[in-house]
Amino acid sequence: MTPKQDNKIIVGLDIGSTKVCAVAGRLVRDNNYARLDVLGMGKSISEGVTKGGVQNITKTADAIRKAVEEAAKQANLNIHVVNVGFSGQHISARKQHGSITRTSPGDEVTATDVEHLVGDMYRSVIPAGNEIVHVLPMDFMVDNESGIDDPVGRCGVKLEADFQVIMAQTNSASNTRRSISRTSLQEDMLLLSPLASALAVLTDEERQAGVALVDIGGGTTDIAIYHRNVLRHVAVLPFAGNSLSADIQEGCKVLPHQAEILKIKFGSADPSEFKFNQVVSVPGLSGRPPKDVLLKNLALIIEARLKEIAAMVQAEIIRAGYKDKLLGGVVITGGSAAVSGIEDLFRRVTDMHTRVGLPDLLERNPKADLVSDPAYATAVGLVWAGFKPLDERISVSKHVDEVEEPVKVGIGNGNFRPQQVAMKPQAAKEPEKPAKSKGPSIWERFKSFLNDDITPADDRYDRS
Repeated sequence: MTPKQDNKIIVGLDIGSTKVCAVAGRLVRDNNYARLDVLGMGKSISEGVTKGGVQNITKTADAIRKAVEEAAKQANLNIHVVNVGFSGQHISARKQHGSITRTSPGDEVTATDVEHLVGDMYRSVIPAGNEIVHVLPMDFMVDNESGIDDPVGRCGVKLEADFQVIMAQTNSASNTRRSISRTSLQEDMLLLSPLASALAVLTDEERQAGVALVDIGGGTTDIAIYHRNVLRHVAVLPFAGNSLSADIQEGCKVLPHQAEILKIKFGSADPSEFKFNQVVSVPGLSGRPPKDVLLKNLALIIEARLKEIAAMVQAEIIRAGYKDKLLGGVVITGGSAAVSGIEDLFRRVTDMHTRVGLPDLLERNPKADLVSDPAYATAVGLVWAGFKPLDERISVSKHVDEVEEPVKVGIGNGNFRPQQVAMKPQAAKEPEKPAKSKGPSIWERFKSFLNDDITPADDRYDRS
């Protein structure tokens, strides 16, 4: 049977501390099995974002423009609307209780009642200088009967629920929106980065059993805890990939770009991988000899910082009350998840099963291979967000096959609005056939982009 392609195309825009990435994709269904067909991907260096927050609007807008133009060129599309991922130290979350007395006719709770309750929560009183970006229900109550996962269809008058209310500083959210508007793009959905990453890398079984998603980006480490298929806790840590690079720069006495290359090309969280005499040669300043860096020392530096991050993740799990409740363990994603040995390190520190999460359920083709890396989990998840909701209980209760325009929760005002079509093709063209062979691995292609100015000592060369 020929796979059925969805005509709607969604673009995800991940604005990170180290890179801005845009991914365009559409849904492909074959025998009720949905996959994401990646049409194009673009990325650029992010110079206007610090710790996940936009600090320089002009530089961020330029990076967005470059990434989107590259994705548009690959996919042969005119891109106008994007789903945007955001994070940062300014993100906060709190649990809040809400209730309504039903006014709809009949004895049974309806989806409209649930929408009414969620909409009221968007109008909650919050600290000055903040805005609500997500309201996600946890457990419902109907006429004092508690612990209800889905209240629709139950009989009762009073509907209550405990919610995760996720807030962002208004100035930071405004800077993100202004950066997008300067590129003539429209923001369709503003989505917290770890929630987008969860759409790309977590399985339904993991969400149900309980899992902690740990997205280690460039500026922040984002944590999202799921249990019984519901988001239970959100936290943002101010240490991530850039912290590793800063430690390497200080510990090895090298330049910032050299520290980044050392981390990516030779970094490991397991010092036992290297012998005491294994070194790499780092070019010195003009007129100065190269500098030898012991790989074991490099690994010790990386291990120390990642142990600290893993301990902070464990502390958040305990603080949230889900220690010994997460059968799915920990799933690590984000750019720093590619560091060798990180799974074993997190397993030792947290005493939980750990795996590295890569974007899953992709239609196999060369463009999908480009994003099959934990560094692109958020961007891919933002595309998925155009086809499936964060929570089935607060969306139109129909299968995606039956709904051309899925309803999404509005941002910041409690309203519900339809998902917009992200762009229109410039010209009709035949769909790409999936590649029969994958070719070079993601890691090999990733390393090929790097500047080869650091080489193993037995292959050093004269740069004078």
